[in-house]
Amino acid sequence: MPWIQLRLHTSSEHAEALSELLMDEGSVSITFEDGQDQPIFEPKLGETPLWNDTVVVALFDAAFDLAPVVELLKGLPYLGADFHHKIEQIEDKDWVREWMDSFHPIQFGKRLWVCPSWREIPDPDAVNVILDPGLAFGTGTHPTTALCLEWLDGLDLAGKEVIDFGCGSGILAVAALKLGAVRATGIDIDYQAIDASKANAERNEVSDRLALYLPEAQPEGLKAEVLVANILAGPLRELAPLIQALVQPGGKLALSGLLKEQAEEIRACYAQWFDMDEPAHKDDWSRLTGVRKSL
Repeated sequence: MPWIQLRLHTSSEHAEALSELLMDEGSVSITFEDGQDQPIFEPKLGETPLWNDTVVVALFDAAFDLAPVVELLKGLPYLGADFHHKIEQIEDKDWVREWMDSFHPIQFGKRLWVCPSWREIPDPDAVNVILDPGLAFGTGTHPTTALCLEWLDGLDLAGKEVIDFGCGSGILAVAALKLGAVRATGIDIDYQAIDASKANAERNEVSDRLALYLPEAQPEGLKAEVLVANILAGPLRELAPLIQALVQPGGKLALSGLLKEQAEEIRACYAQWFDMDEPAHKDDWSRLTGVRKSL
């Protein structure tokens, strides 16, 4: 069915109140957008931060009469009679199909391809990871994931054990296994990530070599020769003592999910345990790598 979309600019202070009002007036959904390209990174647990200039987008049935709603909004003192708004008609689409059509096979490094499960494999002789991200993060399209995949592609993983810390969709663990790792362990705080990783491992016929754990269930004494953690700067900083203990002496480490301006701080944090390389960058994001010092 077609829809009508009402877009209006407001401040972060009033966005939630507008959302509640519009839902009460008949909106079927509300989303918030950034009105001025203001980045927000790493909100605190339980927070839903909004931009100083927030665009509230309300969706209504196409037959809905928006005129009374607009008049009501004009009467709000924090908006005023000349408030900035736009009404658009949205065509009916198969949104799942739209989302699926946006993902294409991508090559990382020399050997590795990541192919959505609904697409044809472009190079059957390559190392192909067949991926369905499901409800978990990680498709290879984000620069941080790409940086990690390129790093894995450049390693000799034959016979190595790998830990994917914050495994998400399992893309890094599965890629490591298909690149020659003998065994991989995925750890994530989200049970949906565990489910997605398991499904993708089965799809790639490597599930017998992938162990998956919530943090509280991971085995004591767990260590590997390679660890990759594509999460965020805050968790990488706070969990550094735990992460470093998972890497064997001489083992390799890759950290991503970092903005360029965060890289040096996290690099200094891990330098007490690792000989750290210069950061690698892609767009505004960074990857840190290093080798575990001898104990």
